Amino acid sequence: MDSNSFDSGAATAKPPRARVEDAVDESPRETMERKRDYLEGFLQKKPENLPSGAPGGELYEAVVAALKEIYDPEIPVNIYDLGLIYGVEVTADADVSITMTLTTPHCPVAESMPGEVELRAASVPGVRDAEVNLVWDPPWGPDKMTDEARLELGML
Repeated sequence: MDSNSFDSGAATAKPPRARVEDAVDESPRETMERKRDYLEGFLQKKPENLPSGAPGGELYEAVVAALKEIYDPEIPVNIYDLGLIYGVEVTADADVSITMTLTTPHCPVAESMPGEVELRAASVPGVRDAEVNLVWDPPWGPDKMTDEARLELGML
């Protein structure tokens, strides 16, 4: 038998056809719930042995929660979701350093907002000291806001 020929008997065996009555009756909701199940445990599982000051850690998340309680007086969105907080760092000694900006250099709260952020972060239980670094580069823009903030402001 040469290499160009094949056994035609094997090619004629066809797989069974799919039939409607063989399909599993599932509502679209059940199908979506089934698809979400495989991510459920993964999304709810918290990292193990995470330092308190690391992102996701207890102290870090407490500082972020405190920052989310501060609102820009002109905009009904908290400063964290507004994108004014560029970074939160927590050292092993529980010192907090926050890098932030303001919507504009001439913002009416330019003098009081950094002090309020510092006081709020320092008041979180477990924080030894808090420092705010006000920066203007990169400048703030609406692209820094979370989707929730954009939705609140009617931008989505």
